[in-house]
Amino acid sequence: MSFRLSQRDKDIIGFINQFRAVDRDSLVELFFKQPKSPINACNSVMVRLYRLGLIERTQQYSPTVYLPVDAKIKKNSQKILHFLSILDVYKQMCTYSVPKHVIVEDKPTGRKGGIEPDLFCIFKGSPFWFEIQRNQYSEQKMQAKINLYEEFFFSDEWKTLQWQPEERAAIFPSFILITRVRYAVSSEHIRIIQVASIHELMEKYKGSAKQQRDGRPKPSVSSGGIKINLT
Repeated sequence: MSFRLSQRDKDIIGFINQFRAVDRDSLVELFFKQPKSPINACNSVMVRLYRLGLIERTQQYSPTVYLPVDAKIKKNSQKILHFLSILDVYKQMCTYSVPKHVIVEDKPTGRKGGIEPDLFCIFKGSPFWFEIQRNQYSEQKMQAKINLYEEFFFSDEWKTLQWQPEERAAIFPSFILITRVRYAVSSEHIRIIQVASIHELMEKYKGSAKQQRDGRPKPSVSSGGIKINLT
């Protein structure tokens, strides 16, 4: 059947496989900017791919959400909302700069019990691990997550991750907690950023850049010598 697929078809299938759950409107936003009737064009393509057996779908949500053919989540699972939250963070980043080396539900330690960020990517030249919180947790539980990241920091295993730059020293990603609740968590070794959205993150760093241009002291944007560049 592959001969019937356009490059856009292949890109859409790959994107759904990568993000696990993708709603129709996100597909319109990312892949159907040119057609005069983008929603109709998207619907037509997605029906065709579904009938070819190349994607799955669930109509438990409106608009329709599309899943990989080998999706291990039920079509009415709350996990779908989790993946859509990850997708929303990705789309917000795309309005500023398309992230690179995107890994959904990254497992950098390769073993159970290690850190499992919801998303890894290199955004505007800096590496980040994201935890996206849809629900409120205790501060003890959030600090336990931070402690796992510190353990990984001291393991030095992160220095050999495949995305690390070859031409310069390895970089430990900053930890971004996407949350509407601010937690009293801390670390002396990794940078923790708590924001409600990527838009808030960019506003925060835009303010830092303006202070630097105005000659005012710039807040520290590094941890362990790791510089964050979002401007």
